[in-house]
Amino acid sequence: MKLTENWKLRDFHVGEARDLEVASPDFIDYFWMTTTVPGDIHTTLREKGIIEDPFFGHQDQKCRWVEEKVWWYRTVFSFDADLEPGEKMELKFEGLDTFATIYLNGVELGSTDNMFISHSFDVTRELNKGKNTLAVKFDPVHVHAGDKIQYYWSGFSKKRIWTRKAQSHFGWDWGPRLVCAGIWKDVYLMKRRHAHIDSVFARTTSIQDQVGVVDVDLCAHAFDRGASYSARVELLEGAESVAEANVPLDRFGGVMVDGAITARTLHNSVTLKVADPKLWWTHDLGTPFLYHLRVTLFADGEQIDTYEQPFGIRTIELMQRDEEGRHAFTFVLNGVKVFAKGANWIPIDSFIATVPDSRYTHLLQMAKDANMNMMRAWGGGIYERDIFFDECDRLGILVWQDFMFACALYPDYNRNFMNNVHREIEQIVKRLRSRTCLALWCGNNENDWLYEALYSSGEITHPFYGEKIYHELMPAVLEQLDPTRTFWPSSPFGGNDHNSRDVGDTHNWQVWHGNNEPRHFGEPQTQDYSVEGISFKRFKTDFTKFASEFGMHAASNRYTLAKNMPDNQFYWGSDEMKYRNKDVHYPKGILLMEGYTGVPKDIDEYIQFSMLTQAEGLRYGIEHYRRNKPDTSGALFWQFNDCWPGTSWSVIDYYGLPKASYHYARKFFAPVLLSVDHDPNQPLRLWAVNDRREAYQDQVELILYLMDGTVVFQREFDVFVEENGKVNFATLPEVEVLQQHNPRDVVAVLRSKNRVTEDYVFYLRDHKYMDYQPAHIQVSVDEAKGLICLLSDRVARMVMIELDAPWVVMDDNFFDLIPGEEKIVRVQHVDAEGLPWETLRVTAMNDAGLQDFGIKEMS
Repeated sequence: MKLTENWKLRDFHVGEARDLEVASPDFIDYFWMTTTVPGDIHTTLREKGIIEDPFFGHQDQKCRWVEEKVWWYRTVFSFDADLEPGEKMELKFEGLDTFATIYLNGVELGSTDNMFISHSFDVTRELNKGKNTLAVKFDPVHVHAGDKIQYYWSGFSKKRIWTRKAQSHFGWDWGPRLVCAGIWKDVYLMKRRHAHIDSVFARTTSIQDQVGVVDVDLCAHAFDRGASYSARVELLEGAESVAEANVPLDRFGGVMVDGAITARTLHNSVTLKVADPKLWWTHDLGTPFLYHLRVTLFADGEQIDTYEQPFGIRTIELMQRDEEGRHAFTFVLNGVKVFAKGANWIPIDSFIATVPDSRYTHLLQMAKDANMNMMRAWGGGIYERDIFFDECDRLGILVWQDFMFACALYPDYNRNFMNNVHREIEQIVKRLRSRTCLALWCGNNENDWLYEALYSSGEITHPFYGEKIYHELMPAVLEQLDPTRTFWPSSPFGGNDHNSRDVGDTHNWQVWHGNNEPRHFGEPQTQDYSVEGISFKRFKTDFTKFASEFGMHAASNRYTLAKNMPDNQFYWGSDEMKYRNKDVHYPKGILLMEGYTGVPKDIDEYIQFSMLTQAEGLRYGIEHYRRNKPDTSGALFWQFNDCWPGTSWSVIDYYGLPKASYHYARKFFAPVLLSVDHDPNQPLRLWAVNDRREAYQDQVELILYLMDGTVVFQREFDVFVEENGKVNFATLPEVEVLQQHNPRDVVAVLRSKNRVTEDYVFYLRDHKYMDYQPAHIQVSVDEAKGLICLLSDRVARMVMIELDAPWVVMDDNFFDLIPGEEKIVRVQHVDAEGLPWETLRVTAMNDAGLQDFGIKEMS
């Protein structure tokens, strides 16, 4: 029984009201506001008009009072069932954010202090037949953390280190401070009969001789000592069982005590063997085939509980030494080395509770469409809801899972804090360990690296608080609960400097942040804030084993920015534009653009220049990393999504509108990548990289065009690349390719004649040095079919198609048009809503003017 109805909400000053009085069934809440569960307080207040939209302008500052108040939720529900012998009732909160006290019919059931885990209470005796009153009180963070030690290092906020909630709620360098509270996940009233399934751990232990071996560990909590318990474990393909077994749960694992809930822990294991198994692959290597795992619990032959989930047969390991014994950091799936292509995932919204599952489905489909095969769930947000893992399982996307510790020292000397963390780790590991997509557990984000660097710089003088969590507690718990996956203590980690390029994974913040690297233990971390110091050209010096973070800013789309700023502030350089950017050292964005596009003069150029610089910068770095395979085995850029409508490293903005770099990603992450490694006045080195499990054979042509479309150079190459391989198939002197033309006047295209992969368009000089000609773009539209047809008389640089609506999907955008080559773009709305065609705007960085184009209907 979900308890989602009739919830009410009201605020109190700290100490204003007696808790038992407010929790009492007799308390009059007639004048309280209604609210939604699951949900959060800010969203309710915004819906009621009590606070203004925190995302618009500076209005987040107007609602800072929300986090200072005590908030009470109340609801009344009916319970009319009669309980039989052997039955108990349990009240379960999937998620409470964060310092909550729960009352049922005026009885205090207990308090919580962890947003990330579920909380259960035995309410068998406290339930009334008929009307019941459930009340939940939320204390502000400062009541519990205000008197704690807060003088040691913690980025963005000091109180957050004591608070097991989303660390980014306190603000980050890509999002505002909005300290949420509320019942953020579902609330259930559940009937337990004799026992229930506590956890299931299913994993593939081997795939040999056309047999997949799946081991399943079962754990049940039984409160009826007199019953005999067993389970049936089935692996299904559709309705047909491919393997099944019955197992008695007769191994006693001690007593589980959780508040008023006491139960015996019973467990056992079973091995299933599947003949000719269909394997789960990432979508770029094969089909992510999923069986269906079903576990049924019986007490004295009576079915009392069921557990179900999709399950893929696959092996996954992290290879840390290659065949020659050299350091490596390579994920191996079903025996095949994987080049990890993807991004870092941050919380989907500042107000996570109210986001529909459909947004997860859409964003992860976008990740797959951009040829990403791995997401890193970053350690300053949340352990994502089930839909995230459901979709990654279904779509064939691996998950690098951080634990939620980021950019801070954490009080590992405090017993209460450590007990809280221990419970969190145990529950999260049990919840996620059977997920097929889960590839790695990681202890934290940047804590080991930043502590050592800042300690060496003299900025930190304290011990490494938190070290016991990542280097003692986590490995011990994982050794017991999930020994099948690699545990990586931190990201980055390894070598002489935890951000060493020689061992482990790295975060390349030479680009954008200007870090001077390599450095070694004991040396200070320094920065070079100059055009050269933050340039994306520095990617080419990075021969990391695995790049798990790197990136640069770009503006959100015009629609997203304009919707969230006052009209009189919608200009480049306004205070509101600066407020969209939560990073420090604002000149970094200017310096980055200055190095490639030049400095923008107005808002139009800022949107164009920042998007192009981000897109070309990510392409430059990722093509370099991919050409360095297998020594480099992964590139996860920072970051995939946004939690609010701001300026950040994301490639998809808050309203689901891709930036230029998203469409670039589809091309530079393609399983077959054609690319050109070139520096001015140096030879053009033509490369093909093949990540597939089959060889790539093709005819590839290199064509050089003048801006009017005249071909000045053309050559074909026979290309063969073995499976999971690469080849530098040609090296051409620049002077030979240019045929005496100025490099400022030409564009080159590397093309698969068999259309195995998309065209690779590149320029021989940086954007600011190019001599584009004014382009006239013809645009025609078929609204009924959602098609836009484009044709240009000159090379059109970064054609941008805009519609004034959120969640618009285009199969391509931010592309270059070659004269005489027609381009058709398919457009639709995520929710199949109508599109505002009257707002259609098509521009290029060198178009003949930013005027309306007099759009014609497509014939």
